[in-house]
Amino acid sequence: MPKVHVFARDHINTDEIIPARHLTTDVESELAKYAMEDYDKDFVKRVQPGDIIVAGADFGCGSSREHAVWALRGAGVAAVIAPNFARIYYRNSINNGFLALECDGIVEAFQDGDPADLDLTGGTITNTRTGQQLTFVPVPQFALDVQQAGGWLEYMKANDQAALEAETLNAHSTQAGHGHPGQEEQHA
Repeated sequence: MPKVHVFARDHINTDEIIPARHLTTDVESELAKYAMEDYDKDFVKRVQPGDIIVAGADFGCGSSREHAVWALRGAGVAAVIAPNFARIYYRNSINNGFLALECDGIVEAFQDGDPADLDLTGGTITNTRTGQQLTFVPVPQFALDVQQAGGWLEYMKANDQAALEAETLNAHSTQAGHGHPGQEEQHA
């Protein structure tokens, strides 16, 4: 069963998730060694594959670097749950197939090391030590599909290659009769 790592402070920025001095690579396993280093030096020693980070509001604020998502995913973190996220971090999470779940009251519901049961289908997380269950904002099916594929690029490769190959300039949207190439006849 996954354990929860609580980072209760609001506004944890991307420099705290992965310090800028370690941005010399985009290899997740390398970045993982330094995940949360400036916030908690022992985090990478404790985290196990499938564990969950519970954090305060505006998690991932600061820069737009994807490295923050890669570092956590590389360290084995399955999801971050917070009341809300910085918009760019949230989008980077979706694009990289990483779960960023919004849940009010999450920080108060867990202590560091509590075991948790995360039910994506049901939209709940349960603290199995206390029995407290919270409902999080449902994950859009699209985001779940991207997560299952391993990220946006993998999703596109798996799902849209045939559709992309079938597109032509003569697609219905280009045949609106405005004299543009793509019409059946060109008017003089």
